[in-house]
Amino acid sequence: MIVVMNLNASSEEISAVKSRLENLGFQIHTIEGVKRLVLGAVGDRKIVSSLNLESYPGVEKVVPIMKPFKMVSREVKENNSVIKVGDVEIGGPKVVVMAGPCAVENEEQVLNVARRVKDLGCQVLRGGAYKPRTSPYSFQGLEEEGLKILAQAREETGLPIVTEVINPQDVELVASYADMLQVGSRNMQNFALLKAVGTAGKPVLLKRGLSATIEEWLMAAEYIIAEGNYSIVLCERGIRTFETYTRNTLDIGAVPVAKSLSHLPVIVDPCHSTGNWRLVNPLSKAAIAAGADGLLIEVHPNPPEALCDGQQSLSPKNYHRMMSELKPFIKAAGRC
Repeated sequence: MIVVMNLNASSEEISAVKSRLENLGFQIHTIEGVKRLVLGAVGDRKIVSSLNLESYPGVEKVVPIMKPFKMVSREVKENNSVIKVGDVEIGGPKVVVMAGPCAVENEEQVLNVARRVKDLGCQVLRGGAYKPRTSPYSFQGLEEEGLKILAQAREETGLPIVTEVINPQDVELVASYADMLQVGSRNMQNFALLKAVGTAGKPVLLKRGLSATIEEWLMAAEYIIAEGNYSIVLCERGIRTFETYTRNTLDIGAVPVAKSLSHLPVIVDPCHSTGNWRLVNPLSKAAIAAGADGLLIEVHPNPPEALCDGQQSLSPKNYHRMMSELKPFIKAAGRC
């Protein structure tokens, strides 16, 4: 449930309500809006009606939350959340593009891409230092050495970095380098990892699982918020269907659905959605038209020689073309 406090509620009145709920085992999340303060309380629904919280001084109303995902729900927060990654705001009026190589291969590759994508409108540098792969024989990433290269690119370009973490025991290390932690599709329901990133103190990019429903995706975000981390960006990256022409099927409808159900920002990864660089441009346009708050794009200086996912990576030239063609779609969507 959510407890909406009056505009003039005192700190003592707010503390009294919080103490009452905490003593009964509720987990309290404080949400400060522009005009009023809301207390999100997660606990035993069976005793809510007997609490009589509306009789407490300072309480305006009590609203039950019917969705299984509580704190990510629009029922808790009507306005869109804006998540900061460094100085970059995701979920505001600006469409944010995160771009970079799928995998960090070497210093020259990353610095080359970082310089070029920044010049072409990228706001966040992406790159994988840890790479969970389908085959155990595929390139698995440079690990901490890759993190150091990404940090070097940030130092030179000023771009904040987002990179994937795959093991709970690596969260502290990755968080010491990265500005944003990515939970990949294969780990969307790795609950130990979700709890770990929830306590890491860094924004989280949460990708939808290969076969996850939208509700399951939002419930995964709920795990992170339950640990006290409200800085979550959802990423639609395609789901597994019967179609074989594309790597996955981009669920473009998930963007407006997720945004109607949740206050969290939603971005789209058109590269993993298709597995084909030729489809990245048109699907990026579709994502913007559907209301996406940003894009996650793979860019490699020489895609045919990439150690990971070269077939779905854009060359800098193709990235430049895509960014140019996106401008009228961004404008038409009322974004900037």
